Amino acid sequence: MQTRRSFLKLGASAATVGALAPLVVKANSADINWDEEHEIIIIGSGFAGLAAAVEAGKLGAKDIVIFEKLGVYGGNSTLNAGQACFANTDLQKNLGIEDSAELMVQDQLKSGRGYASEEVLRHSAELGPYIYQLTKDCGCVYRDHIINTGGTSATRSHQVVERSGAGFIRPMLKTARSYGVKTKIRHKFEHLITAKNGKVLGVQIRRGYHFGHEDSGELINVRSEKGVLIATGGFGANVSFRQALDPTLGSEVGCTNARGATGDGLIAMLAEGAMPVHLSFIQSGPWASPDEGGFGYGAGFSLYNFPHSIAIDRNTGERFMNETADRKTRADLEVQRRDKDGKPNPALLIAPKHEAQKDPSMANVLKYNVAWEFSSVDAIAKHFELPAKQLKKQIDDWNKYVKAGKDPQFDKRMDMSTGIYLTAPFIVQRLWPKVHYCQGGIQINVHAEVIAAKNGEKIPGLYAAGEVSGGVHGVSRLGGCSTPECMAFGVTAARSMMKA
Repeated sequence: MQTRRSFLKLGASAATVGALAPLVVKANSADINWDEEHEIIIIGSGFAGLAAAVEAGKLGAKDIVIFEKLGVYGGNSTLNAGQACFANTDLQKNLGIEDSAELMVQDQLKSGRGYASEEVLRHSAELGPYIYQLTKDCGCVYRDHIINTGGTSATRSHQVVERSGAGFIRPMLKTARSYGVKTKIRHKFEHLITAKNGKVLGVQIRRGYHFGHEDSGELINVRSEKGVLIATGGFGANVSFRQALDPTLGSEVGCTNARGATGDGLIAMLAEGAMPVHLSFIQSGPWASPDEGGFGYGAGFSLYNFPHSIAIDRNTGERFMNETADRKTRADLEVQRRDKDGKPNPALLIAPKHEAQKDPSMANVLKYNVAWEFSSVDAIAKHFELPAKQLKKQIDDWNKYVKAGKDPQFDKRMDMSTGIYLTAPFIVQRLWPKVHYCQGGIQINVHAEVIAAKNGEKIPGLYAAGEVSGGVHGVSRLGGCSTPECMAFGVTAARSMMKA
């Protein structure tokens, strides 16, 4: 009988062995016909890639190129909710929030269950204020409200006014171009080109690529003077690859990622001998709705409302979790909500309209039937076929917790629920996790250099930043923490390449 362990072993082999061999071209520089040459090559135009481009431009780089395989810039980063966790900012101080880089690190270590890299997390957290200012200098505009995304001991998730990753991407792209950065869409990264001594010389690019047509365009060889940064994101949209690592994440499981999140850069670096880290640590988002595709409007709505709302098991009419716990805790509990036949029975997020309407996404979740308005508890119970008596008691108990400022059920932080009672009318959204973030990837050091599996040394000329790297967050990533981490290591990669 095939066990889960044997499946993973065989599955991972099947997903990689045949694909890895052709992904690296080894040759002497003189043997390569170079079609282009640049000072710095960046693969991917998300948070990490653009931060690297901006920083390299600030440091005086004169010839930077960004290759993006899709027809638009930003990749998976554009689907971000526009949130970034920073510690000890001027906005926090203005709002009376006490925080520090050390406290942020400790929160992430706790969430990571002992698997997160303290060294890398500290490097990212300490760069936070610089990244915060860099984004503002680029023209990013933050809301005057900071969000509690769960699992944190201080409220620190800053959000741009657009409430999407585009609020970071557009200003950073504009700033990068002001430094003369060349940006090229429909240029798919195919292979690393390395010298026989292992140094990365450049990349092979498919110019004129159209997604889904793998033979489209033409292959060109591009040389780098100072280094290649791989910032291609995760592999959440590559169903076969993720299922080889976790058999439960097949095609029936939704995904919040952009279609381009297929792991191209990761697979190429593995082929080059990069150290793999925590590939099976794949995080699902507990704020997702089964009533829409992708990231959707429901994510923003639930993120805003979790602190002052309750999540209800439809079988019992009662709460089943701390609504602001870390993502893994909540996602694991949500996916356990099933009917007597084992089929998904998504939980309900019940929010008070008087508070929910302060969130701009409420109009869209109602418009597109991702959430619904109800005038009474009985109406909720009838619509979703759950026990009304238990639900009424749970709501009454919750309001007592709000008044007392303490949650004896699940020890939820109540500071963001103060004075916000759960009363009619209600806005109700269904909750069901979706694949969201790949904690696993290749290993990097605090210089954003890629580490070789063979000897634990850096691979010369090769850098990585963002979701393509692994070992940073451990088992569970706290919400809003990947955005500054992607940017921090993009900045770090730029600094390392400029010193090379």
